[in-house]
Amino acid sequence: MAQQFVQTKIKGDKVVLFIKPTCPYCTMAKDVLSKYKFKPGHLEYIDISGRSDMKSMQDYFLELTGERTVPRVFIGKECVGGGSDVEELHESGKLEGMLQSVGALQ
Repeated sequence: MAQQFVQTKIKGDKVVLFIKPTCPYCTMAKDVLSKYKFKPGHLEYIDISGRSDMKSMQDYFLELTGERTVPRVFIGKECVGGGSDVEELHESGKLEGMLQSVGALQ
């Protein structure tokens, strides 16, 4: 169930963050992404904290990405990591190109 949910959310032209509201790294990733102008519907935050399948979802993140922590940030179908990773991509100038390559920006 958790695997199917994750797979239906990560699509080629979207940026998806799996988050928990109290997580400072989730806030960091959201703050970085807020600097970009996304097309409507191309940026989605999914709060996994209240889900009954949260543990199995995080186990699937481990299988899929090598980490089970949040945030898990997907640009298209590719996981680019967590909050620090997104910040580093932004500071290096690589993030904008990645967002453009999936057609997520206006």
